[in-house]
Amino acid sequence: MGYKDIYDRVINSIHSGDLKPGERVPSIRNLAQELGVAKKTAESAYDILIGEGYLVSCGPKGTIVNPDLVIGNAYRDNLPSKFENCNLRKIIDLRDTRGLFQPGIPSLDEFPYKKWLLLSGKAARSLTYEDLGHPPVIGYLPLRHAIANYLNISRGINCSADQVFITSGYNSSLRLIFQTIASSNDKVVFEEPGYFSGQKLLERLIQNLCYVPVDSEGINVDFLISHHNDTKFVITTPSHHSPLTVSLTLPRRHQLLNWAQENQAWIIEDDYDGEFHFSRKNIPSLKSLDVFDRVIYVGTFSKTIMPSLHTAYVVIPKVLAPQFHETAEIMETGLSLLPQKILESFISSGAFYKHLKRMRSLYESRRMMVYNAFTEIYGDYFNTPLQNGGMHIVAFLKLDIKDVALCNIWQSHGLQVIPLSMWYAQKRDRRYGLVIGYTNIKSKEEAMTALRLPYKQTIELLQSSCHESFPGKLRDMIAKKKQ
Repeated sequence: MGYKDIYDRVINSIHSGDLKPGERVPSIRNLAQELGVAKKTAESAYDILIGEGYLVSCGPKGTIVNPDLVIGNAYRDNLPSKFENCNLRKIIDLRDTRGLFQPGIPSLDEFPYKKWLLLSGKAARSLTYEDLGHPPVIGYLPLRHAIANYLNISRGINCSADQVFITSGYNSSLRLIFQTIASSNDKVVFEEPGYFSGQKLLERLIQNLCYVPVDSEGINVDFLISHHNDTKFVITTPSHHSPLTVSLTLPRRHQLLNWAQENQAWIIEDDYDGEFHFSRKNIPSLKSLDVFDRVIYVGTFSKTIMPSLHTAYVVIPKVLAPQFHETAEIMETGLSLLPQKILESFISSGAFYKHLKRMRSLYESRRMMVYNAFTEIYGDYFNTPLQNGGMHIVAFLKLDIKDVALCNIWQSHGLQVIPLSMWYAQKRDRRYGLVIGYTNIKSKEEAMTALRLPYKQTIELLQSSCHESFPGKLRDMIAKKKQ
């Protein structure tokens, strides 16, 4: 390696933003040792960089990137995108950026940290040398027992620990299922609209992927039977369809189960937030009604405990247990044992049940605070139906289809809402609006203050969409609201 190679590396790091103005660079001696070159080679590269103004020598304090250096965006704009799919990039950015109204995040301020830390300490102290080997690929047995007991009591699912497989998340659960029992030409049906990340995973995994619309009664089973009766797998979120939050009605549940039995098809039930139902009558899980054993149940702790736990589970029909175990041994590496032991203690101690009960009450209250604040400010421009549960609100635009542009405005104010249209795989029958999380909003005042931030830009965008095809009364309403 010559001095020119070192020069190019530093220049590329500065232009890409990896080295920022004012940031210290390695000393000449350390750099030479790290790269295995002569000290003189590294020194020559630094001398050129200092001479060109990229670096500044600060004597005994070392060498830094010139604090006055201004790097334009032209270089970075010509670099390859991190993701080819711009919608995927937007979703990832929203997931990784903290902000108000972010959907899918449980209440972080009300989580029982002290109890969790206490159980964490006990679990860590209980580790023995025998625990230092490979963890079970299908999951820690006491945790699988705890999950089975929880599902029996809370979701009405009659299952045993032998049917519970621990995974690292929803995507891992889907891969396990399809690697085990699907063939390359099987038709798979997904909800429209449906969970964005799951949709993108399936587009890569499944050759024959189709979509069935969701209406006010949930996934349209009549459409499924009429258009995709040869389907092998149906993936659905019947407790609260994602993202519309409507619940699959009881007649449709039985219709779907009967169809699966008649066609020997499999239903993958994603019960991602089924615990948060606010009506007095709790809708049973689809699996609890499954007398034919055609439902594969997928659950997660990312919505009930914390996303960083990265722990989910699959409940499989008994007849499939040997196949799943064999696949797990091949494709799964097993989750770390310590987090599983902590989670098992959290469930078995009763803390999990207590936490869920508290969150149901808290979420019901916070949902109404955000709903009331939103309708008070934007009620003239959105239809905002309230369903019986879920962790977010869907606000449908009355007059506009520019929900992506609208979300860009809101996100510039630190409001991490997601455009509804992004959840659709097809352009047909696409709806437009905002998906608004409420679980981390502490008061109506906080919601009102935040919602007012993008108000002027929002109204300007909506007015710009007003054209002659809209009824005059609606045009007048928007013009008056802007004033």
